[in-house]
Amino acid sequence: MESGLLERINALAKKQKTEGLTEQEIQERDALRKEYLKQFRAGMTNILENTYLQKEDGTVEKLHKK
Repeated sequence: MESGLLERINALAKKQKTEGLTEQEIQERDALRKEYLKQFRAGMTNILENTYLQKEDGTVEKLHKK
């Protein structure tokens, strides 16, 4: 995930608390948050698709989507 993306989101959040945001900055913040969530969900999906469960009897089974 891009560190610049998260840094910009945090900078906008700090600015909102101190002095407020312009309409353009609010739109930028919303777009950045959507992109962050998209990247987070893609990463989590990748992790879950490569997760295996080992049962007590020693067998290994791929985690399935419900």
